[in-house]
Amino acid sequence: MVIQDIRYSLRQLRKSPGFAMTVILTLALSVGAATAVFCVLDAVVLRPLPFANPDRIISFDTHSGSGYMQPASWPSYKDERAQSTSFTALAGYFKWRDVAVVAPNGPAVLPAVNTSDNFFDVFGVHALLGRTFLPGEQNAGRNDVVVLGYDTWMKHFGGASSAIGSPLSIDGRVYTVIGVMPAGFRFPLNVREGVYIPLHTNAAQWMETRGGHFLRTVARLKDGVTLSQAQADLTQIFAGLTKAYPETDGGRTVRLQLLSDSESSDTRGALWTLLGAVFAVLAIGCVNIAGLLLARGVKREREMAMRVAIGAGRMRLLRQMLTEGLLIAVVGSAAGVALAAGLLEIMRAFLIKALERGGEIHLNFAVLGASVAVAIVVSLAATLYPALRLSGIDPNRTLRAGGNAGTGRGEHRVRAGFVITQVALTLVLLVVAGMLIRSVTRYRHVELGYDPSHVLTGYLHIAPTRYEGRDVLSGFFDPLLTRVKAIPGVKAAGLIDMLPIDSWGANSDVHITGQPPYPKNQEMLAENRMVTSGYFDVFGIQLHQGRGFSSSLDLPDNKAPTVVVNDAFVRKFSLAPLAMGTPHIDDNPKPEEKTAIVGVAGNTRQDIREEPLAEMDYVLDEVPVKDRPAAMSSMVLVVRTDGDANAMIPALRAALHDIDPTVPLADVRTMTDVVSEQLVFERMEEWLFGIFASLALLLAMVGLYGLVSHEVEQATRDIGVRMALGATRNRILSMVMSRVGWMLGAGAVAGLVLTFAVRKLIGVVIYLDAQKEAGEIVIIAISLIVAGLVAALIPAARAASVEPMQALRNE
Repeated sequence: MVIQDIRYSLRQLRKSPGFAMTVILTLALSVGAATAVFCVLDAVVLRPLPFANPDRIISFDTHSGSGYMQPASWPSYKDERAQSTSFTALAGYFKWRDVAVVAPNGPAVLPAVNTSDNFFDVFGVHALLGRTFLPGEQNAGRNDVVVLGYDTWMKHFGGASSAIGSPLSIDGRVYTVIGVMPAGFRFPLNVREGVYIPLHTNAAQWMETRGGHFLRTVARLKDGVTLSQAQADLTQIFAGLTKAYPETDGGRTVRLQLLSDSESSDTRGALWTLLGAVFAVLAIGCVNIAGLLLARGVKREREMAMRVAIGAGRMRLLRQMLTEGLLIAVVGSAAGVALAAGLLEIMRAFLIKALERGGEIHLNFAVLGASVAVAIVVSLAATLYPALRLSGIDPNRTLRAGGNAGTGRGEHRVRAGFVITQVALTLVLLVVAGMLIRSVTRYRHVELGYDPSHVLTGYLHIAPTRYEGRDVLSGFFDPLLTRVKAIPGVKAAGLIDMLPIDSWGANSDVHITGQPPYPKNQEMLAENRMVTSGYFDVFGIQLHQGRGFSSSLDLPDNKAPTVVVNDAFVRKFSLAPLAMGTPHIDDNPKPEEKTAIVGVAGNTRQDIREEPLAEMDYVLDEVPVKDRPAAMSSMVLVVRTDGDANAMIPALRAALHDIDPTVPLADVRTMTDVVSEQLVFERMEEWLFGIFASLALLLAMVGLYGLVSHEVEQATRDIGVRMALGATRNRILSMVMSRVGWMLGAGAVAGLVLTFAVRKLIGVVIYLDAQKEAGEIVIIAISLIVAGLVAALIPAARAASVEPMQALRNE
């Protein structure tokens, strides 16, 4: 019996290829979009973090007394670790920059995570090979060891077990490989191909300075200790540090949260909203399929009536209809899964950069099973109403009704309800997509303070030990800049330690000499940069006051350091014009060695989403020679060209190789790409919502076209009668279009109401200001109505072209 139903269903679908393709394509598009987004949610939100008992791992959100984010200093971390009683392990870590590694497979630039000795105890994950750090292995004489991430081991060591115990050069210093972590372990989660190094607490003086806040913290709760108890414990510790060290720890606060809640917290809400958009598309697809099946069912009423008349039971007809729905579900789900795989592949470039766990996103058996289930549910939901209606048909009424079957008021209301629902949901998606496009466009055209076009950037990682006892500036950087400037097509070249937009947050408290003390709870930070004078030429940054940098190769003992600040710095610290005297910064107890502000330059944005911050630029020439190898171990080469910037890459690599072949040029990008990558998640949202909105619009228009076509077909006799009694073609066209306009208008109104009803949910993705954006939203609604009227124009014109005599003769 089942085989017979399947064969009959296949024959029916073959007889209506247009209908079959439309329904299957609608289902495939809807299910494909849902599958792709569910894969993202499964990997990023639903799947547990790859650690032992991740619900016991806690992250620390710490802030200064004035409210800005402020990690721990090394001394305050040691106090927190010693005094806390809530954790089995409380670890510190930081990741500032990549390091130059000479691995068996050749030199590479890899991300390095510097950690306390108990770092791996927090995560409860043992090494795949070898071991992790032992207690005290952050102390001098024991800390030249390294643990490899699994991907690093596979790619750069060929997965060889002989890696354990082998030497590894990192920034020119030799470390011993003591362990390899298992596949899947990463922390921070966005670190791929990483190396884990113990903190070198003896390596820098600032490690023992309480004012040097650089260390992020993470901990594992003891069994039986709740999050609230740990919060009380740390709050008390921070209060004690405030009393003991008011100058450096005064007013600092801490908020504890589960690591699983803190990781990707900025994207979770947006992903759930994206899932809501997918459900809207699914609902539109379901309504569309139901409308198509209902319309097709009207055509089959006489067929079903004949089958009932010759003895077919209701359950027999119902089973037949549901078999057709399941057949559609199978074909549609297969097409949907294929579409989802393709969509994920296209999205991969976005996902890896936009999401911390983006590299883990792929199709899996759970998602495949869910996709098939979704396809079946959607198909059965869309099939159920038409199936119930047709299986309960009255053969006497249907056979007597002839061509009037399916033209009752109830049928019209149901089909109109389908259209109104589709239009309402489509409008919500169009509004979100439109606002996202506007937002991303605004960010793309934000005033950066420079022109990013024709600027090429690349990271230079110097092994400090290679230039120990030598001047890395005169021995490497200056000759490199000279060679680069001589390349045809290069207009300017320079260096900076932190590339605008790409990285920021290296700052310090500032006080201007002669100004009264600032309020304790007032944030008075300025960003710190080290640059060459050529950096200003590359970015076209104008000098507004004072002078630029002088080019001296050494910093004499009797000469004060100099900085060029930006306009935001002048406003923040209320500086008088430089012509009235050179301001100094209170960064040294000796007046003759205080940093002098010699110039004021235009603003450049450090963060694309924020207004320019106060900034101080130090010139590399004034760094003491002995400090240069460490201070300049990671710099960014910036080059302005007069043509295609990417075309300069081979010449830059050749120049670098001639100066020092051991130094890699890493992460080479145009400045335009740097800016664009900062918006990768917003661009993904824009792209996906744009696709979903376009898909929803297409489905709604297809549904509207099918509805009007069906109604015109069913009402051919009525139209013929009206025209025979004197109705003009324009009158018929107006009658059909007015009904379409009523449905579109009702759907648009419902969509507007729904948009503002869910604006809090939408606000996770894009903020909606009802007053400021009402005009744009109304324009989107009007555009949707116009698109719907255009979609209905062809079947409406067909209705107006009915020949009365032909229509009546066919009846």
